[in-house]
Amino acid sequence: MTIEELRIRIDELDRQLVELLSERARAAQMIGHLKAATSLPVYEPNREKIIYANVRAANKGPLPDIELTHIYERIIDVMRALQRNELASQRHAQAAEQEGGALGHAAGAEASETGKKS
Repeated sequence: MTIEELRIRIDELDRQLVELLSERARAAQMIGHLKAATSLPVYEPNREKIIYANVRAANKGPLPDIELTHIYERIIDVMRALQRNELASQRHAQAAEQEGGALGHAAGAEASETGKKS
């Protein structure tokens, strides 16, 4: 193969990697929602150890295990940040909902006191 052909192949592989990473990110977001609902922590070191072991077991080269582990450490960092952002968004939405409910309740109480509807 020529350099140009190999570069075209790498570009194809990069597109596949992007799609797989996006799919992984969507799964991580769903896990973040479930963790929030069950009060589980975002950081689970035992789960990460399992992921690294699975990656090393699946590795057939040419990347050394340590280099592949470094790549996955970064992927997991990004996925963990995504989960934290999801949890923060959920908390913010819940707080706004509670605040809105409290404001609506207060407005209703005020309207009943003055005899006006809000």
